[in-house]
Amino acid sequence: MKILGVDPGLGRTGWGVIREERGKITALEYGCIETDKNSNEGKRIAIIYKEITMAIEKHHPEAISIEKLFFNKNVTTALSVGQARGVVLLAAINHGLIIGEYTPLEVKMAVAGYGRADKSQIGEMVKVSFGLSSVPRPDDVADALAIALTHAVSYRIRNLV
Repeated sequence: MKILGVDPGLGRTGWGVIREERGKITALEYGCIETDKNSNEGKRIAIIYKEITMAIEKHHPEAISIEKLFFNKNVTTALSVGQARGVVLLAAINHGLIIGEYTPLEVKMAVAGYGRADKSQIGEMVKVSFGLSSVPRPDDVADALAIALTHAVSYRIRNLV
């Protein structure tokens, strides 16, 4: 199964495509969509939609895994993350993908085994899990791969039960 993991944000949206096959998980490609903070929100959202759609059409994943929006003290940040999430979900629905949504706590538990793991711990676990030579940067990319890994692990567990 191919899974596209996404860590949404209006300024930076991390993404990563992984493949889970016979218990082996491989990172195929990953990157970060960055938008200009001086551009209007509509243009920024359109860029995210276009880039995620290109990743979907290039890799043909069966599923997309995305971080759930959690309450944030900064309402402006929460709204912009919500906008990015919305267009990513729209792209997924338009391509008929299975959608998995995970909280930051669920991702940390699945990847690091500890719900209070910090960014550096998640990055290191992503590096080790995929046999990468370095931690993917920026953190949004490592987070996207962690979110995809969470879906792979969760999917495998659901199918064993």
